[in-house]
Amino acid sequence: MSLRRARPPHPGRTRRGLRTTALAVTAVAALTASQAPGLTGEAKDAHAAPAADEEHRPATDAPHAPYVEPAPPGDGSYHTELPPLTSQAGTASPAVVRGLRSQSGIPATVLRAYRAAETSVGRTDPGCRLPWQLLAAIGKVESGHAGGGAVTQDGTTVRRITGPALDGRGFALIRDTEGGAHDGDRVYDRAVGPMQFLPSTWSRWGADGNGDGRADPNNVFDAALAAGHYLCAGDRDLGRGADLDGAVLSYNHSRPYLELVRYWLGFYSRGVHPVPDGTGMVPRSPGAGGDTPAAEPADGADGGGAGGDGGGIIVGPDPTPPDSPEPSPSA
Repeated sequence: MSLRRARPPHPGRTRRGLRTTALAVTAVAALTASQAPGLTGEAKDAHAAPAADEEHRPATDAPHAPYVEPAPPGDGSYHTELPPLTSQAGTASPAVVRGLRSQSGIPATVLRAYRAAETSVGRTDPGCRLPWQLLAAIGKVESGHAGGGAVTQDGTTVRRITGPALDGRGFALIRDTEGGAHDGDRVYDRAVGPMQFLPSTWSRWGADGNGDGRADPNNVFDAALAAGHYLCAGDRDLGRGADLDGAVLSYNHSRPYLELVRYWLGFYSRGVHPVPDGTGMVPRSPGAGGDTPAAEPADGADGGGAGGDGGGIIVGPDPTPPDSPEPSPSA
């Protein structure tokens, strides 16, 4: 299995302010009258302010080259729950307060994995400014934090978490690429693990996040670290709104998906607390990690039929190697 070599720190990143962003999840009409916590007022990104060490970064006027990747096919399966909503007046009912408390609880081992990935990427690529809250937002949308934290002490999921078979029936058509080693399907590929990597993607971006000598997409430490490296690909600085949006869209090329991740990012940036493993909120909407399998793409897109290309709907990072001057990763 080939692993991506971590990029060295890039000291010449541009220091720029983050543009304000107003986002609305189109599937929920109630958002016209209420907003998710952390996105009230001008709906500024929670990471608009420079990082604590930003004053020590040398300012530069050098252009910041965007990182662009082609959009491969994928399964289009993700959970559509929103964070608890509050009124624009800032008042919250007891039910909303209970919802805030329950939804801000992240299973302890999963939360440790997100934070460990942030720390690791922060050492190898500090200029990316990867926030663990972004990994948490993606982990929530992709698998409900591994199905409510159903993981062992080392972070491996108790049961295999897979997306729908990519058989071209409503979803993309991707035939098996790894003999079912990760997803248990020897006919078609499926997105796998708490961060829902496609097997072909994992073969390039897989990482060992818990130090056991192997890269396992079903382990939340490994998957979170791999997702962190992927989101920081190229020369991205996730403290910039455009780079953050591009990173999320490269994970799943879907505008509603981006807006949903942005809402959870804002929610988690206002505070979280750990809960015992296995006691986290299990998603109600169809998708990996929940009780209801996904029968169609969350965006309602047509996968193109048996011979279709998935309509560009993707979930899980791009399996295509990035177009960069970096040397090919070593095994």
